[in-house]
Amino acid sequence: MELYVYTDGGARGNPGPAGFGVVVKDESEKVIYAHPKFLGITTNNQAEYEGLLHALSWVKSHLPPPSAVHFFSDSELMVRQLTGLYKVKSPLLLPLYTQARTIINDFSFPVYFHHVLRHLNKQADMLANQAMDSYVSK
Repeated sequence: MELYVYTDGGARGNPGPAGFGVVVKDESEKVIYAHPKFLGITTNNQAEYEGLLHALSWVKSHLPPPSAVHFFSDSELMVRQLTGLYKVKSPLLLPLYTQARTIINDFSFPVYFHHVLRHLNKQADMLANQAMDSYVSK
C-alpha cells in the first residue's frame, strides 16, 4: 500500500508563533492520520521541516511498511532541497534536513517529494493554522 502524506508548517511572523499540520492518506484517499502541533517561536521554514520530521517518524513506525510514500508540501524550498535541486545553506535548516535525510535513507521503500500549491494542501494547512491559533488562545 502506498501512503500519501501532506505536510504544512507556518509561522505568524518570521520568526513567530509556529506550528505544523500533517495528514496521511491511504490509496483510497481515506485519512488515516492527522495531527496539528504548536512549536513555539520559530521560522516558517523550520516549521515546514518539523512537520516533515513528524510525518517521517509516523511513517517509520507504521506497520506494515508501505510500498512507497509520496510527500506533498507547498514549501518549494523544502521540496527542492530534499530532491537535491537546492543546497541547504541555512544553519537553522541544515540539522533538520540532515535528520530528515537520515530517516529517509533508512527506508526500504521509495520516497517521493512533490511541490503542490496551497489550495491542494488544504487539510494540512488547516491543521497548521489550528496549531498556531492555539498559541493565540493561551
